[in-house]
Amino acid sequence: MSELQKNMVRSAIVLMLFAIVGTAMVAFTYDAARDRIAENERQSLLHSLHEVISPDMYNNEIYTDTTRILDPALLGSDEPVTVYRARKDNLPVAAVFASIAPDGYNGTIKLLIGVDTHGTLLGVRVLSQRETPGLGDAIETDRSDWILGFRGKSLQDPDYKHWKVKKDGGVFDQFTGATITPRAVVKAIRNTLVYFKDHQARVFAEEPTKKPPETGKP
Repeated sequence: MSELQKNMVRSAIVLMLFAIVGTAMVAFTYDAARDRIAENERQSLLHSLHEVISPDMYNNEIYTDTTRILDPALLGSDEPVTVYRARKDNLPVAAVFASIAPDGYNGTIKLLIGVDTHGTLLGVRVLSQRETPGLGDAIETDRSDWILGFRGKSLQDPDYKHWKVKKDGGVFDQFTGATITPRAVVKAIRNTLVYFKDHQARVFAEEPTKKPPETGKP
């Protein structure tokens, strides 16, 4: 083998080693970043959940104790929605629905709706929305306290026929110049309460989904 050929072989070996080391470093970095992203998403989800249900209420892993339920008419989506189950010493205490209000002014509004086993709302928060800034976006807690007013409500308070905005004969305020958005949210919350009333046993009996739900704001 000539000196030129030897040099070419040595260069090829060096390049191959660089490639192996580089690939290993990329894989290591990816795994580390993936774990960090997953943990960040988990913490973000837990923060959102704890805005609608106090962590003192449960002692199970609410993040993984989930089920997926399909009911387009009441839960607002043609795809199954995630329900997070809260339990205290293995006894059901509440469920948090990732329900959809499909008829917002600018499209779907994604919600977290917490309900205890008595059918009383623990809280409601917006996960994502595209409503008009300065009008429909008042459903967000950093814009107004409107959505905080659902805590403690149920299908008995108010009764079913009054689960509407005031313009439609109900008890809930609408926004000046923006009735469609609050109407959609009120309807979605009411429908979620109806579903839970009729299917509470099923919600808590379903086996947990094997894969943790996707997290973070869509």
